[in-house]
Amino acid sequence: MSQLMWLYSLPLLLIFAIYMWKRSSKHRSSRQIFEEAVASGMTEPASLHPVVDHLRCLGCASCIKACPENKVLGLIHAKAHLIDPTHCIGHGACKKACPFNAIELVFGSEKRGVDIPQVNDDFQTNVPGIYIAGELGGMGLIRNAVTQGVQAVESIRKLDGIGSQEKLDLVIVGAGPAGIGASLAAMTAKLKSVTLEQESLGGTVSHYPRGKIVMTAPVKLPVVGKMQFRETTKEALMEFWEGIVESTGLEISDNERVESIEPDGTGFNVKTTKSSYSTRAVLLAIGRRGTPRTLGVPGENKSKVVYRLIDPQQYLNQHVLVVGGGDSALEAAVSIAEEAGTTVTLSYRSEAFSRAKEKNRIKVDNAQKEGKLNVLMSSNVKHITDDKVVIMANDQEATIDNDAIIVCAGGILPTPFLKSIGIEVETKFGTA
Repeated sequence: MSQLMWLYSLPLLLIFAIYMWKRSSKHRSSRQIFEEAVASGMTEPASLHPVVDHLRCLGCASCIKACPENKVLGLIHAKAHLIDPTHCIGHGACKKACPFNAIELVFGSEKRGVDIPQVNDDFQTNVPGIYIAGELGGMGLIRNAVTQGVQAVESIRKLDGIGSQEKLDLVIVGAGPAGIGASLAAMTAKLKSVTLEQESLGGTVSHYPRGKIVMTAPVKLPVVGKMQFRETTKEALMEFWEGIVESTGLEISDNERVESIEPDGTGFNVKTTKSSYSTRAVLLAIGRRGTPRTLGVPGENKSKVVYRLIDPQQYLNQHVLVVGGGDSALEAAVSIAEEAGTTVTLSYRSEAFSRAKEKNRIKVDNAQKEGKLNVLMSSNVKHITDDKVVIMANDQEATIDNDAIIVCAGGILPTPFLKSIGIEVETKFGTA
């Protein structure tokens, strides 16, 4: 009898041993990634990210398997943890996959607040009839922005007064991913609408440097069908947007900036640089950048100081300084450094590139090792002259040759514009 018990128990013990070995291995791997992130100071997520309730989490790893990014979530002591926070880009797939409702998606953290306009579940702000979708509401990922634009229009369709002939049903402000998704949804719903864009089609993407890799995920677009991109280039994505406009007949009024939005009884009067529109509802699908964040130092008003990279080749054989620690700064520095004969310095005020994706951090490390890029951490620009720039780095002042400066320090949320409309803005410190 004892032999039979051993005979049947041995396979079970073997399976259990293999299971425990795999779990222990995953724990060690996750712990190592997490400790490396802490040691390098890369613990602050860039945008929307998950917070795990460990009282509810049972360690099933569904969230880990669902995450499209690699090793953002991991198991430590049989509980899910955000082990690589700066690599999280807000897909939200983890929350949907969790069978125990143990994950909440939040903005900001205890250390870093994020300004977010107040928006209800139907994307309506505290001002009835005005909606927000996409990057302005904290959703920077293209798929999420498109989805929000479509869902916002679904909510707007239910408003009283939609379909009347007296005024437009909807004015969509912005022609980035959220604005394009909303415009196509409005077209499908046969809403009387206009889409206004203060610059050009594509929103933030249109300002990306040549050849920049754009991350997204498949998403279904009204009229068009499924958008299959996962990783593409700026040029390919812009060509895709332009193809949509041409094939669907979508009309976008570009180079038309909104100056004011005022209530007019049953809706709003939207005044722009070109015209004015009477509408039942307004959807703000604009970016968060607003106006570029400046350095506030002497000499910054010189023509050699710009706030985005257009073409790396224009800096051939020049001494270039790039300021910032996000993806746009790292991508600009690396792409310019690839041009032979160009001297590039990257200056960042913090000790680590905690807001940049891993891919870009690796590229910067490689460029630095190859001698193509000079990186100054814990540094700040103090003064700009015609051919020099003074930088304070690690409490030491240095003066370097300089022909051009690209400031990639992010943008200031268009809070004054939002407040002029009556929209309330809240600073989120790790809350939903």
